[in-house]
Amino acid sequence: MALGVPAFPFTFVVHFLGIVGIVLVLVWNIHFRGGFAWESSNKSLIFNIHPVLMLIGMIIIGGEAIISYKSLPLTKQVKKLIHLLLHAVALVLGIIGIYAAFKYHNESGIANLYSFHSWLGIGVIVLYGIQWIYGFVIFFYPGGTPDIRRESLPWHVLFGLLVYVLAVGAAVLGFLEKLTFLESSGLAKYGSEAFLVNFTAVLTILFGAFVVLSAISEGPAVPADDYAPL
Repeated sequence: MALGVPAFPFTFVVHFLGIVGIVLVLVWNIHFRGGFAWESSNKSLIFNIHPVLMLIGMIIIGGEAIISYKSLPLTKQVKKLIHLLLHAVALVLGIIGIYAAFKYHNESGIANLYSFHSWLGIGVIVLYGIQWIYGFVIFFYPGGTPDIRRESLPWHVLFGLLVYVLAVGAAVLGFLEKLTFLESSGLAKYGSEAFLVNFTAVLTILFGAFVVLSAISEGPAVPADDYAPL
């Protein structure tokens, strides 16, 4: 099912919001939180890797992967490859981001997997990985039969959007959880950092909404010689 409107304007909004989101999360973690480190006596620098990689990887690059079929006037095979590679990058960054959170917890003596954010995050990364593997095997290599691909495609699209919406929800919960901890430790509730984090969470929701709108809208015309099944 597709909306009877072109996806192209929505995809421009996605690109713009993605750039703004990258800037905001970097400003937060570099200017306000002190930067990044994989090994440091200041364990918060390890944690800072987590929100940056999760937002840039799972949300922004993952969103760009979803809309690649609607934003690029290229052949289906080229768009399929771009879609696959962008999702692979998003998945790898997501795994590293989750590992950074575990590393921070373990080195700081903090329990793991105690919050709904962490439960949902683990569930999303597992579902994301299953979705990527299924897409690779059925639509790329070795590839299913034309009938299997044709019947699988609507479910692949639907499941992918569902997982992405859950990823956006997990990200927003993560911003809320981290800001709650910071405010409990003395961060000003109406200060510039709190405003920045809340605004980044709102932008994340808007980004996800426009990704979904792009995905269910009409894509660019497919070249005449490129109507072969996926």
